[in-house]
Amino acid sequence: MAITVNGSPINLDLDSILLWVVVGLVAGFLASHVALGHGLGLFWDIIVGILGAFFGGIVLVDIFHFSIAIAGHPIISAIIMAFIGAAILLIIFRLVAGGRGYRRRAF
Repeated sequence: MAITVNGSPINLDLDSILLWVVVGLVAGFLASHVALGHGLGLFWDIIVGILGAFFGGIVLVDIFHFSIAIAGHPIISAIIMAFIGAAILLIIFRLVAGGRGYRRRAF
């Protein structure tokens, strides 16, 4: 299945969906540990990473014209942009939620 975003086609096949999940997992894991000091769990790390990738791609690249590209390594570039977007989203969430945010219990 192909979707067009701003005139650019995006193919949604199993490989691209798995790539989004892997990029989201890595970026969400890193961002949750940097911004919150602890992980959110596998599922929420993936969700935060994918939302961070959309936030990083839409807000940072399109609105602020900020982009990071590593020549020859598009996946690493995508992970870095998704990490920046996810970290910004988690910091905003932490500011809005205050002390009511998700906290993992220490046993």
